[in-house]
Amino acid sequence: MAVYTDITDQELQDLLSGFDLGAPLAFKGIAEGVENSNFLLETEKGRYILTVYEKRVRREELPFFLDLMMWLADHHYPSAAPIRDRRGDILQTVRGKPAALVAFLPGLSVRRPNAQHCREAGEGLARLHLASEGFTGTRANDLGQGAWAPLFAGLKDAAEGLKPGLAATIDADLALLAAKWPKGLPSGIVHADYFPDNVFFQGEKFAGTIDFYFACVDALAYDIAVALNAWCFEPDGSFNITSARQMLAGYESYRPLSDAERAALPVLAHGAAMRFFLTRLADWGATPAGALVRPKDPLEYERKLAVHREAPDLVLMGARA
Repeated sequence: MAVYTDITDQELQDLLSGFDLGAPLAFKGIAEGVENSNFLLETEKGRYILTVYEKRVRREELPFFLDLMMWLADHHYPSAAPIRDRRGDILQTVRGKPAALVAFLPGLSVRRPNAQHCREAGEGLARLHLASEGFTGTRANDLGQGAWAPLFAGLKDAAEGLKPGLAATIDADLALLAAKWPKGLPSGIVHADYFPDNVFFQGEKFAGTIDFYFACVDALAYDIAVALNAWCFEPDGSFNITSARQMLAGYESYRPLSDAERAALPVLAHGAAMRFFLTRLADWGATPAGALVRPKDPLEYERKLAVHREAPDLVLMGARA
């Protein structure tokens, strides 16, 4: 989340004129993340999040994301439900850009998740995979393994600027991942961005998931790999096996992994680290001036790549009972 598009009082009034939400009482930007412009809106009827879609989100893909969010809400998964206007439409336009209102989801994200948070997050991810079964929408993962080498082709100078010799290391990683990337694993809807800032808790209990704008159809175990990278590394760059074990135990309490999924976790985790290294590297020099956000450091994920490269069995240790 971030703020790239300012909204005037009149533009807000024009938007709300199509809804039965009452008059606005408070409205402020949310300065987190890097993808879209987000605002907290309070009206006479309740609290909402207004998202104005920027950057990578394509207008033609928004019906998939919003329909998925509505499906999950209708199937009792705790997530932010889109709000329809009087005509029944979800997708809106603000300052020529696509936008949508969703219900405010109570809860707090955690900056330093502990092992119990990881277990709850694992349960929440499995519940998401199960709740999305039967959803008929489809979207390919445009940031999946096949996209990484083409993306890096234009970023080699940026990688060298971060760390001399890094471009050759990343090229070698990409070749390894292309050769070893698993096929035929159970697939379905994946969140694909299941980071701590997209998961809410009440106390230490899982309370819900937000930000489905990278969701797609892919191997379900890839979603677990994204989460292991996002939740189970310490600030010093070490991999917390206890947290990983708890995350996987929480996940498997709802959806047991197959032997093939478990065996694929090391390469999936290596690949998931590559995906976020590359997109962070692309964002590093491309965040608009004046945006209320700092781009995330790609070197955090370069260090995670090094762990997966040198000790892939750490992920499998987390998978053991």
